[in-house]
Amino acid sequence: MSLSVKTEFAASTNSPRLEGIMWFLVALMISGVFVANVFLPEQTNALRLLWNLIAGLIVLGLASFTQKGKRAWAFAKDARVELRKVIWPTRQETIQSTVMIIVVVVVTALFLWGIDSVLLWAVGFVTGQRS
Repeated sequence: MSLSVKTEFAASTNSPRLEGIMWFLVALMISGVFVANVFLPEQTNALRLLWNLIAGLIVLGLASFTQKGKRAWAFAKDARVELRKVIWPTRQETIQSTVMIIVVVVVTALFLWGIDSVLLWAVGFVTGQRS
């Protein structure tokens, strides 16, 4: 029996109860890491980083055996494939687009400032505050 067949067999035999237990363990591990970081501040940063990394790997491992974890992993792989299909702009195209956006923003700001000034003058004139 190959590894993929074993994984598919294990995935198909996961009961909702087992899924719930695994998610409970994931939540318990995450809570434990937070509690340990709060109540054990005297530990060195290197040691805290080490146990946080180990706990993170255990949490990811536990979550990866659940149906939602498998779907999330498949989504991440699909997203990476799609990201590789993106045609990124060149440096020149990026600079040109940025300059164009800055120009449009400045022109729009000046236009709105002008309209605001005219409306302010008109309201002042109508209310008699300006002559």
